[in-house]
Amino acid sequence: MSTIGFIGGSGIYEALPLNDVREVEYDTPYGEPSDAVTIGEFADTGREVAFLPRHGSNHGVSPTDLPYRANMYALKRAGVTHVFASNAVGSLKEELEPGTLVVPDQIYDRTKRRDLSFYGDGVVVHQPFADPYSPELVDHLTAAAESAVGGDGDDAPPVVKGGTYVCIEGPQYSTRAESEFYKSQGWDLVGMTAIPEAKLAREAEIAYATIAGVTDYDVWKADSEVTLEEVLENAERNQAAIKAAVEEAVRTLPEDHTCEAHTALEGTVNTPTEAIPEATRDRVEPLLGEYL
Repeated sequence: MSTIGFIGGSGIYEALPLNDVREVEYDTPYGEPSDAVTIGEFADTGREVAFLPRHGSNHGVSPTDLPYRANMYALKRAGVTHVFASNAVGSLKEELEPGTLVVPDQIYDRTKRRDLSFYGDGVVVHQPFADPYSPELVDHLTAAAESAVGGDGDDAPPVVKGGTYVCIEGPQYSTRAESEFYKSQGWDLVGMTAIPEAKLAREAEIAYATIAGVTDYDVWKADSEVTLEEVLENAERNQAAIKAAVEEAVRTLPEDHTCEAHTALEGTVNTPTEAIPEATRDRVEPLLGEYL
């Protein structure tokens, strides 16, 4: 039975019905992950869930400096085949007001200083990335969110399927000119952590989708100025809905679920196996082994 990973804010796993919880520390060739991976049985389903706080338990690492490769490598080592992630994001559209939950299906990369791939050092992998989130998992996560928290009540957060998440470097928020440009492109959300997380999941043949909680209007909107206080307050309000959506997504994911992400490396290795340095082969064995 496959293991489901969840990447999000620290403490979320405590709200999920996990039994027999254990913490596992993984050594990776890409350094130390953000934290130990917390693994437990989800409710009484027999299915394992592996939780990793993206920024560490004390939120001590900037988006630029996060050990994205170590995090995804550790989840792969834990047997994870599907990852549900969560993000706090700014809105680039009037109708996506704070409190809205969005399951994006596209990304625009505006980062500048991040390691984007597991590969290199003598092995070249050209990975298709037209659909950065697993379309099947986007469908599933959206349906789970609608079932868990959607509705017509005053307290029911809107759930929106699809949209483009523009990932900026950070840790500073956008300038007004940048924010207005992103909006003019018709993009929907702005955040700091979708890249390279989504790329690395694809390179590890892990199906990946995220649920993004809107916290603010960035700075394109008249009289709008993003503050950390606003972001944190709205992120906390969104937390219960995100937890409920992720719990429903885990509970209802078929045990035999598979998708194209699980064979994403087929035909992508451009370097003959015999030409790959031994040290590199050893490093990527858990990821590329069956293709070398």
